Amino acid sequence: MYKDEHDLPTVMDLIDRSLSEPYSVFTYRYFLHQWPHLCYLAFDGSKAIGVIVAKMDDHRGHLRGYIAMLVVDSTYRGKGLGRALAKMAIGEMVRGECEEVVLEAEVSNSGALALYRSLGFIRDKHLHRYYLNNQDAYRLKLLLPLTEEQQKQLQQQRADEEELLQLASAQPQIA
Repeated sequence: MYKDEHDLPTVMDLIDRSLSEPYSVFTYRYFLHQWPHLCYLAFDGSKAIGVIVAKMDDHRGHLRGYIAMLVVDSTYRGKGLGRALAKMAIGEMVRGECEEVVLEAEVSNSGALALYRSLGFIRDKHLHRYYLNNQDAYRLKLLLPLTEEQQKQLQQQRADEEELLQLASAQPQIA
């Protein structure tokens, strides 16, 4: 989990290297200072290899979660790290009683779209020229609260992830 301002350069470096959208230090601080419990960093030893930055707040009288940024270092992709980070943030949003989670992803980012689809997100809107690079985006939405079956699956997945983290101490660790 994000601890304090000392983690900020690590978060910024990971995101700036991977996402097409440039963010100012003020954008990072907006999220990290208000919702540090929704920012998770993943490490392989001392090397930061993944990060998720999110928030939850009121949206039209309901609590809404928002995933602002999710990045996994390119050499660690395809190993479930992005999924684990997303589930951790979503789990915290469920505990915070959010009714939905939203995010935007570039229409050309097939990996991200597949990940979010597998987590239950649906396409809500097509946003034309959403990004500064003139790329379109999809707004994706995950409706909460989860059904009892989804909650059981999420709890089992959390338990499995905790067990894997304990068994694989030499593998990348999520903090």
